[in-house]
Amino acid sequence: MKFTIYPAIDMRGGKCVRLLQGDYEKETVYGDSPFKMAKKFAGEGAEWIHMVDLDGAKDGKRVNDEFVIKAAQELGVKVQIGGGIRTEYDINHYLENGVARVIIGSIAVSNPEFAEEMVKKYGSRIAIGLDAKNGLVATHGWLTTSEVTAVELGKRFAEAGAETFIFTDIATDGTLAGPNVEATRQLAIETGKSVIASGGVSSLDDLKALKELRSDGVSGAIVGKAFYEGRFSVKSALEVGNE
Repeated sequence: MKFTIYPAIDMRGGKCVRLLQGDYEKETVYGDSPFKMAKKFAGEGAEWIHMVDLDGAKDGKRVNDEFVIKAAQELGVKVQIGGGIRTEYDINHYLENGVARVIIGSIAVSNPEFAEEMVKKYGSRIAIGLDAKNGLVATHGWLTTSEVTAVELGKRFAEAGAETFIFTDIATDGTLAGPNVEATRQLAIETGKSVIASGGVSSLDDLKALKELRSDGVSGAIVGKAFYEGRFSVKSALEVGNE
């Protein structure tokens, strides 16, 4: 199994930002153009770019989709998008405009039957986003915590046919404190599916530790703040992924 590096672009108010542990009050702006940032990552060799519509996640509707579609159509990279995707119309809007994969998160908790239907219909072009706070899935821009665990929800969607999960431990997101390696591994083992790790990656050693779990099903890592803060380059991260 290949280990894929996903440079992350979180969008809010048309800008490229990062939040600390998902807190909208703890925002750092890293660029005034999500598209320019995507172009930079593509130019550095990234094959995939992970984009999140933070406004959409909070408001429950697509807000920053123009930047996502522009990147998908013009940069020659694969783009996956999460945030504000609540309807099949939203899913189609992205897939029909060149986006490679759509991530559904909140709707997987609030309307799992609909989410399962979308998985069955669109297959590998749908990823399930499992964002956990103390093991429980958080939704709606991480402002609400559910009563279901990431593993429970993961198993349900694995049985429905989901092939890819994106797991974020909210406690580590934006902290550069290292990813929750064990929780990521557990989800991959319990679901038997591909899991992309998100949150906390701060060093190439973090990427190497996650890559060692490929045989368990950990297939990649989303990297955001570490790139923006200059901890290491996209090129060096891709080298780790391709070793």
